[in-house]
Amino acid sequence: MIKEEGIVSLFRLSIKEIHNRLIRKELSVRDLVDESFNRIGAVDSQVKAFLTLNEEQARTAAGQLDEQLDSGVRERGLLFGLPVGIKDNIVTEDLVTTCASKFLSNYRPIYNASVVQKLKQAQTVTIGKLNMDEFAMGGSNENSAFYPTRNPWNTEHVPGGSSGGSAVAVAAEEVYFALGSDTGGSIRQPAAYCGVVGLKPTYGLISRFGLVAFASSLDQIGPITKNVEDSAYLLQAIAGHDSLDSTSANVEIPDYIGALTGDVKGLRIAVPKEYIGEGVAPGVRDKVLAALRVFEQMGAVWEEVSLPHTEYAVAAYYILASSEASSNLARYDGVRYGVRAKNANDLADVYYKSRSEGFGTEVKRRIMLGTYALSSGYYDAYYLKAQKVRTLIKQDFDEVFEKFDVIIGPTVPTPAFRIGEQVDDPLTMYLNDILTIPVSLAGVPAISVPCGLADGLPVGLQIIGKSFDESIVLRAAHAFEQQTEHHKLRPRL
Repeated sequence: MIKEEGIVSLFRLSIKEIHNRLIRKELSVRDLVDESFNRIGAVDSQVKAFLTLNEEQARTAAGQLDEQLDSGVRERGLLFGLPVGIKDNIVTEDLVTTCASKFLSNYRPIYNASVVQKLKQAQTVTIGKLNMDEFAMGGSNENSAFYPTRNPWNTEHVPGGSSGGSAVAVAAEEVYFALGSDTGGSIRQPAAYCGVVGLKPTYGLISRFGLVAFASSLDQIGPITKNVEDSAYLLQAIAGHDSLDSTSANVEIPDYIGALTGDVKGLRIAVPKEYIGEGVAPGVRDKVLAALRVFEQMGAVWEEVSLPHTEYAVAAYYILASSEASSNLARYDGVRYGVRAKNANDLADVYYKSRSEGFGTEVKRRIMLGTYALSSGYYDAYYLKAQKVRTLIKQDFDEVFEKFDVIIGPTVPTPAFRIGEQVDDPLTMYLNDILTIPVSLAGVPAISVPCGLADGLPVGLQIIGKSFDESIVLRAAHAFEQQTEHHKLRPRL
């Protein structure tokens, strides 16, 4: 029966349905993995989501899980048998981890990131590593050193970045779900552009051990899925304290799946006027206002508020993130990691040539910006001032959350732009993240869910919550999904 339905309908089944079919022996893990690779073979040449495939290990793992099923073992992981893709800045044992950079094109880690280890405990099957902007720096996936990933809704448009490969792999139904990382919006923005669900958890909820650092005070791993329920399952499996990560929060993990009640009656919603005003495309604003009417019909109430320091967020973010990047990327010198330049005359020449040849333009731009901001005589004027702005932005969110349960607005101001359209204008490119960056600076959780199409391309609705209150974010997003059909729309490939 599954074979007759084909891969598209199979990958649209819920996790519960997949598990039930596995238990009833109507489906095997090998079937899931075969269909994933078949789909990749059929469509990935059009979208270029994957950098590395893990076919041999995936088929071996699938066989072992099927043997477990056949042996009658009743204990099964929360995500048993499901094919997953991993963003290529999350290290995977004995599987190349490039960060989409020439510098790490030969880097084969000897350990798994903590989050990958948790996925193994949940019994997923890793299908491969997904394309991204180099070292997670970019908002379009055009900064990959290997090739750009394309939006499956229109391959002439970008998929967003830097987790573009992860969003595309889910939207194109190549994997059941994927992991991304979000520094200034790198999960939510590509999720919005590709019509899937992307969750940036509270900073510290998921271990960053094994995530290649870009900006350590902002980086956060999170799930990209086709619906909110799958996002809750994935978060349940990977959240929790990790002694290997000094920034990991030691908090109690609630029942995220149980929080999906569908009830938002009495929910208090804040809508920042800065998020629906100038610069937001009319098609995007209309979809967000329509979504708010859906919440009203379910018994929620909303009110316009102000986050007055929003206009300073992008400037502060690029000072802080670039400063941290300039420090974190100092380790790539041609000696300790990755590729070493040939024909170097001495040690200083090794450093110079390896970094010149290994890094792409966007990475060099941010290293120079960050080094300048941290240099003697400029630290107080730029870095310290940006930290003060970050505090003011966090206070904006805290004040709103004293009266409201969630904040709602667009994820990005416009639908996905054309490939190459902004590549020579980095400032315009940076402004695409103006609605996601404040959330990252405040460290609070936010989810992007599909809320319709504008000009034939997906629009994302962003739902923001208090720190460690992912449950209410997921509950609101799930309730919206139950009243709409937007998340069921799929691109034609």
